[in-house]
Amino acid sequence: RDKWSKKMDFLLSVIGFAVDLGNVWRFPYICYQNGGGAFLIPYTLMAVFGGVPLFYMELALGQFHRTGVIPIWNRICPIFKGIGFAICIINLYVSFYYNTIIAWALYYLCWSLAGTLPWASCHNPWNTPHCTNYFERSNVTWTNSSRSPTEEFYTRKVLEIQKSGGLYDVGGIHWQLLLCLFFIFTVVYFSLWKGVKTSGKVVWVTATLPYVVLLVLLVRGATLPGAWRGVVFYLRPDWSKLLSTAVWVDAAAQIFFSLGPGFGVLLALASYNHFHNNCYRDALLTSTVNCLTSFLSGFVIF
Repeated sequence: RDKWSKKMDFLLSVIGFAVDLGNVWRFPYICYQNGGGAFLIPYTLMAVFGGVPLFYMELALGQFHRTGVIPIWNRICPIFKGIGFAICIINLYVSFYYNTIIAWALYYLCWSLAGTLPWASCHNPWNTPHCTNYFERSNVTWTNSSRSPTEEFYTRKVLEIQKSGGLYDVGGIHWQLLLCLFFIFTVVYFSLWKGVKTSGKVVWVTATLPYVVLLVLLVRGATLPGAWRGVVFYLRPDWSKLLSTAVWVDAAAQIFFSLGPGFGVLLALASYNHFHNNCYRDALLTSTVNCLTSFLSGFVIF
């Protein structure tokens, strides 16, 4: 079986898998909704007693058996080998979900190169009479039917929901998004086609670039007026929330969603390690980086 060329290739691969939309997108919202700074208590406890031990267990199992998520169940308990197939099917659905979002981001990137940003005004073919732009004039009246140009760009230009009658009529294929999605899947394929020999090099970009972007946005956000008020809004503790069972459930769901045990990816990545690699230290390091990234992204967002 192939092995990682460098230890850093493995660490960046694990960090790149764990640090995803769950950190940047979901954690700030969940933290704000469930008591701000008080939410860090159940979040930390769920990480220490739930997420990190399972994270370590998957790394240890993958490194010991040196095999993927399907054949490993033949060694652990053959009657449960269907779990491996189920995990692969779940990962297939998740890849559809994540790659579609990345295709949207690529579509936005292409439009952002235009001389005039299409989501900056209401003078586009897809805009409706309900489109209301704060920046075009000072006396703007906002009603319940008003829509911002950014919202209409996303719903009417990107998704084209006006051409669909609902789930029973999803409309036609948006060929620009199809090209973006095809490009994303092509990049993913060529990132993996030679196993860890190629993916180990790709993660040097995919795992580090998000941190560069986050730091740039953090510096930019810190210079905006009212930045400190946003941080207070994010972290102001509401201790009464800790008495709610839903907060603890959200903390557990977030740590599992963020660290990603149970998807089989950690098993696969660890299976390319040397047998005597210190996976305990790797689990502590990567899971700590993951949780700190979630906390940092909250400052960036708010």
